[in-house]
Amino acid sequence: MLTLNFDGKLLRDDVLLRAWSIAEKNRTVLPEANNYLFMSENFYALSVLMKYFSGQVDLIYIDPPFNTMQDFYISEGRANSVSAAKGRRAYADKMPPEKFLAFLRERLILIHELLSDRVSLYLHINCKTGHYVKIILDEIFGAQNFMNDIARIKSNPKNFFRRAWGNEHDMLLFFAKHSGLNIWNDVKAPMSESEIIRRFPKTDPDGRHYTTIPLHAPGETRGGVTGRAWRNIPVPEGRHWRTDPAEFDRLDAQGLIEWSSTGNPRIKKYADEHEGMKIQDVWTFKDPQNPIYPTEKNHDMLKLIIGQSSLPGSIVLDCFAGSGSSLLCAHELGRRWIGIDQSEEAVRIMRERLRGEYIFIRLTSK
Repeated sequence: MLTLNFDGKLLRDDVLLRAWSIAEKNRTVLPEANNYLFMSENFYALSVLMKYFSGQVDLIYIDPPFNTMQDFYISEGRANSVSAAKGRRAYADKMPPEKFLAFLRERLILIHELLSDRVSLYLHINCKTGHYVKIILDEIFGAQNFMNDIARIKSNPKNFFRRAWGNEHDMLLFFAKHSGLNIWNDVKAPMSESEIIRRFPKTDPDGRHYTTIPLHAPGETRGGVTGRAWRNIPVPEGRHWRTDPAEFDRLDAQGLIEWSSTGNPRIKKYADEHEGMKIQDVWTFKDPQNPIYPTEKNHDMLKLIIGQSSLPGSIVLDCFAGSGSSLLCAHELGRRWIGIDQSEEAVRIMRERLRGEYIFIRLTSK
């Protein structure tokens, strides 16, 4: 297995031993609830949560610091990275590279302990750091459980002067705990009007867009009904009927087969009956123009992730919760949630934004 070595990297067992020691020493008793918001350093909070939620979390979305070597502030209700004189610091994003990788890896090890067998993890990171993080995730989750590297268009094109291509995307690393068992709701993207016209260029008398497809498909059938003639029309060489030809009689009676002037039948497919388009691995979800917290992410993107990879009642965990957008979206979609952040500003904003009932707990090592 390919692994990444760096200063400060601990053995997995040593990380877990430290976490279980924290969990055993902590005397906090979690009241029963659907939703929890923790103000805490997240290694500490994840350690405590291992006593209560191991094997129960169905979806993890995390947007950790990107190690940008900046401080992030909030001033006059707006998030920024420069107004130290006028603003309140939300968080610092400055670590030596090896320390940052060790920091993130140790939390990912604890996260892995909390996951159900059907879990998905989406880790949001920038492209400068993400390639190292991918190797760490391969080590913890198994390279066979890597699902996608999603490119997210985050902003308008850049025109900064530097000897490099402009950067307008970051990345989400998508892993399952067990590939093939992860929750997948097969959410589709609706077609745009131009896409409907391109893919369904014909129009019936009612104004409905449609296209037509052949009754046959590649591959021969020997001895079965899909290899026999239908209405004296033979199956083309090297092809077979898509279904039992008796189904074609039913479609024709409903006006769903179009006959050409030469007597060639084709099946009608209507745009308004199309399930939508398979979502690909390049997304355009631009960041809010006036974020209330630094690095606040697009709500539509978060709803897509939660809707695709969890079920109503699933537990969604975000241990770098920031502005709480993922928790808010989880609530709106009928999921349970657990949020963790140690920033006073983050917790203040979340408590103003979050809706529904939840338990707020301040966890400290003292």
